Amino acid sequence: MMSTIKLISPVDGSVHAERAIVPLEDARACVARARAAQTAWAARPLQTRIDLVMGGIEALEGMNAEIVPELAWQMGRPVRYGGEMGGVRERAAYMAQIAADALADDVIEDSDSVSRVLAREPHGVVFVIAPWNYPFLTAVNTVVPALIAGNAVVLKHASQTLLAGERLAQALHAGGVPQDVFQNLVLDHATTEALIRERAFGFVNFTGSVGGGQAIEHAAAGSFTGLGLELGGKDPGYVREDADLDAAVDGLMDGAMFNSGQCCCGIERIYVHESLYDAFVDKAVDWVKAQRLGNPLEPETTMGPMAHVRFATTVRGQIDEALATGARALIDPALFPADDGGAYLAPQILVDVDHSMRVMREESFGPVVGIMPVRDDAQAVSLMNDSPYGLTASIWTRDATAARHIGAQLDCGTILMNRCDYLDPALCWSGCKDTGRGAALSKLGYLALTRSKSYHLKKV
Repeated sequence: MMSTIKLISPVDGSVHAERAIVPLEDARACVARARAAQTAWAARPLQTRIDLVMGGIEALEGMNAEIVPELAWQMGRPVRYGGEMGGVRERAAYMAQIAADALADDVIEDSDSVSRVLAREPHGVVFVIAPWNYPFLTAVNTVVPALIAGNAVVLKHASQTLLAGERLAQALHAGGVPQDVFQNLVLDHATTEALIRERAFGFVNFTGSVGGGQAIEHAAAGSFTGLGLELGGKDPGYVREDADLDAAVDGLMDGAMFNSGQCCCGIERIYVHESLYDAFVDKAVDWVKAQRLGNPLEPETTMGPMAHVRFATTVRGQIDEALATGARALIDPALFPADDGGAYLAPQILVDVDHSMRVMREESFGPVVGIMPVRDDAQAVSLMNDSPYGLTASIWTRDATAARHIGAQLDCGTILMNRCDYLDPALCWSGCKDTGRGAALSKLGYLALTRSKSYHLKKV
């Protein structure tokens, strides 16, 4: 009997889609076709590759009316937010714009006696393992520049968003990217790890859990395959004494609760200067009480279910443990009658929290945030760094010099001032500690998706 992957919708618990898992031998054949097709793809002019990839992005945008409700059914994001195509276009267009400069030869010397050049060339076949929380945005971060750089791409999408992988393949093929150059495969963990162990790919990019990243590293051990890993996060926000309070509340609470808290760089803990703490908490409570939890297909809904019951169970466990050890919950779940004890989870604000609690230390990836007062920048920096993760940090202040000074002391990949939960494609997306390693987007993203080749040509 052929094995399948079932996509369980968080909307109603039904099987929304079911797909056959590609057997290992068939997967090997698919990768072989990708490897054979890659040479001709890389030989095409750069502008031709750019045009075909951007044609695929245009085709994807044309599907958005169908994609938005599909996303609601697959992972619970409310239809009112209109999907991900604005960010997809922004990131793809920027990477297309900088490709010529990022991939250009670096001519060290071109004299009568010698030519010395640093060149970039594609890895060959790039394997992208994409997550469910932003299934198009996270995938294009690597898929678009990898294809533009001349790689073939094999995509394995998360089981929670199987249809997103199919949409990407449909769109890119419609734009003119050859079918063997971009392939979407439904794979299980065993086949995924076997292919990596066999050095089937020149580069592997994974976005997901720390445990998943460790499994990828273990599979790649000894193969010398290049890896890009974006893993867990516990991103902090800090509200300084001079912050615009209303802007800080609106920005940080949106960063904590949007997508039901299921954002890679969502805000999971907030530190507020003691002079603003009470006012911030009061306004944050009002902000949360204005949200509507419910069916993501209804336009009035601002918060849908979490993507799976087990994710909501994790968050409930963290909240219960915090309450049992002294934290206070400021939101009465009864205000959100859609909370069913399953995937639909009421948002929560916790105070009287500390770093002995899992909710302030471990990734939640759900609609809960703990808020603590701090006396000064030094205490805020100490608490912000007291985490095994390091993706982004958000600083709310009117003083850019102070933000830069604080940012220099923080162990993370991106510092944001007066905004949060945002990815700028011109800047490198990277993390440290258990958040992983590697570089996505920006010029550095192209460097990760290619390898260097040096030419020393002595003329006689």
